[in-house]
Amino acid sequence: MSKALENLIIVDGSQGEGGGQIFRTTLTLSMCLGKPVRIKNIRAGRKKPGLLRQHLTCLRAAQQICDAEVEGDDLGAGEITFSPGKVRAGEYRFAVGSAGSTTLVFQTIMLPLLLAQEKSEIVLEGGTHNGMAPSYEFIQRCFLPVMRKMGCGLDASLSEYGFYPAGGGSWRLEIEPTSNLNELVLVERGGIVDQNALAISARIPAHVTERELDHVQKKCYWPKESLTKKMVSSVGPGNLMSLSLVMENITEVFDAVGERNVSAERVAGRAVRELKRYLNSEAVVGEHLADQILLPMALGKGGRFTTLKPSQHLLTNIEVIQQLMDVRVSLEEISEDCWEVVVGSGS
Repeated sequence: MSKALENLIIVDGSQGEGGGQIFRTTLTLSMCLGKPVRIKNIRAGRKKPGLLRQHLTCLRAAQQICDAEVEGDDLGAGEITFSPGKVRAGEYRFAVGSAGSTTLVFQTIMLPLLLAQEKSEIVLEGGTHNGMAPSYEFIQRCFLPVMRKMGCGLDASLSEYGFYPAGGGSWRLEIEPTSNLNELVLVERGGIVDQNALAISARIPAHVTERELDHVQKKCYWPKESLTKKMVSSVGPGNLMSLSLVMENITEVFDAVGERNVSAERVAGRAVRELKRYLNSEAVVGEHLADQILLPMALGKGGRFTTLKPSQHLLTNIEVIQQLMDVRVSLEEISEDCWEVVVGSGS
């Protein structure tokens, strides 16, 4: 590698939960901060460690948008070195080439492009609905509105659904650059404005979505006008049960992806349990969103929010952020299953 690697930061991918989030967070911060990194023991905590196709797409997308020099960009690689150049706004198309998650590729490159000088347009192809990653609906309904609260210009549109394991999905993202990410404070939900259960299915019997919605109505007592069935086209079969709570200060989304040999009632039940856990706590930010807003808060003006008992994912993300940045992230238990997270400047 020809570029000087002075002040190279070494990040251990086996720490904490040992998954792909360590890899993605490190890439994002490397680009935003202009710091070269070496990531070792990538996904060491997984049954199949090393870079899978979606992680390789994240790496190559990151390389392309900032003209980085990379060592180790091979399928299954357990260690890579990434030396970023200047992030370039523009029009990009990234294809995972499988049902691997496009939303995780999006989360890797979004912040560097937000902090670039000009508008970017991104097309992402691959999986849009995968049980191990945020769904497109989660990004659209939950994550993007919070980013807009921070002053970000982000607009997404879905053109093709891509369910696991066939993939074949496609969506577009427009990113307006910003020089400042506002402080984010989410400590009060506000009242519930709307609630919706959306059952999406492709190439499976219609009764599956009907049974999922019936289960939600039985468990949540939501009126029929809050239940929506959506039959869509896709390369392969797939199903998503997505529950949305629209509140005055935040919209939270609770998803469950259908699986072979798992009943409609069990799929809907997973989403309902997440919803009820959230409602039974005083937390404002759900478990999955908490992971995703840490990075923009750390790169912006910080802030604070309440969330459910910190997951290993959240704790690991905090460790990686604090290794690469002079930022303090503190946690304090407020009540049962409710913790306050404060993100501020390091000393």
